[in-house]
Amino acid sequence: MRFFRYLMPGLVVLLSACATTPSDGPSMATAAQACEEPRPQVCTMDYRPVCARLADGGVKTYSNGCSACSDAAVSSWTEGACPE
Repeated sequence: MRFFRYLMPGLVVLLSACATTPSDGPSMATAAQACEEPRPQVCTMDYRPVCARLADGGVKTYSNGCSACSDAAVSSWTEGACPE
């Protein structure tokens, strides 16, 4: 039982650090990441949604920054899905 007395405070800190609230879209505090040349041709399949700014002024959600920049129509992206 002594083991749990020492384990619990660390576990509480660990769990509270993991408990974040999801955002409703890209934050204005998050800086836009510009897409650079050469564009990626192969990306991982991880899901970390980003909101990409298209050359025509529109926005589109991509699964991650690499996938967004692989599209020639994308100029930059910010973390989080685009607001609907």
